[in-house]
Amino acid sequence: MPTNETEGTTIAGLRDLGPLEFGAAATTEGREWMSRLPEDVSDFSARWGLETDGERIWHGFHAIVVPVRRKGRALVLKLAWPPGPARSEALALGIWNGRGAVRLIESDPERGALLLERLDPSRCLEGLAPLEAAAVAGRVIRTLAVEAPPSIPSLRSAARAIAEGLRSKRSRPGRGIPAGWIEAAAELADGLTASTAGLMVHADLHYANVLAGEREPWAAVDPKPYRGDPERSVAELLWTRADELKGAAGILAVLDVIVDAAGLDRERAAIWGFVRAIDYWVWGLDNGLTEDPVRCNRVAAALAARI
Repeated sequence: MPTNETEGTTIAGLRDLGPLEFGAAATTEGREWMSRLPEDVSDFSARWGLETDGERIWHGFHAIVVPVRRKGRALVLKLAWPPGPARSEALALGIWNGRGAVRLIESDPERGALLLERLDPSRCLEGLAPLEAAAVAGRVIRTLAVEAPPSIPSLRSAARAIAEGLRSKRSRPGRGIPAGWIEAAAELADGLTASTAGLMVHADLHYANVLAGEREPWAAVDPKPYRGDPERSVAELLWTRADELKGAAGILAVLDVIVDAAGLDRERAAIWGFVRAIDYWVWGLDNGLTEDPVRCNRVAAALAARI
């Protein structure tokens, strides 16, 4: 399933999408991939015994999702650009094997193709009240936190990269980030590199990435898998609905619900949340975002009291 599903379109309609709506439209290679999509859908349909289920598709920023059926079973064919992330997605979904996540049926990672069970793209955790959604998300985090193989990228390396990246940007003026917060986040990220946890982590677990299903009530989609602390999954769950939360107390209430439902370390979850909020805040400013830096500010300010 794609992240941030939009209303249905058609494969032909993708030609009208610009690079802000669909990442492949930004490059020549991506546009060539878009032009080949009808042939690719036909190719995988023949290869995996699929019938397209209507003309409408869903798309996120990096993938399209085509409703299909195989012997009457409702599935979806996901085709991603660039194809590289499909390799790690297929690996993670194979490890979870439907436990807390969408079930993988077939895959061709080299071509960015995944055949998945069909969930309900019209029902995600954004449709639940914030605290109810946070409790479900916490249970999903716990279910996904199984032992990870060495082939999964390490969060220790990711934390090291965050620390180095923040220090390289801390001297830029006019960023609006309170004095000392970037260095504080870099130091906390240094501390995260000492973790010895080796659990599977979905590193893009926001509310639109948990969909309703029939086999399981809720299942995660579009994983960005890492090996390390499951507390890493908390940050996106704090800022993606921050506008609905009243003050720092509202943000901390969501944190507490997630931590309790997932059985996480409260301080480590707050540290990961603060580090990621500052990191994303800096990235957002560098890339011209206006709303998300404000949300990151609110989240970081609330979490600072828990660190």
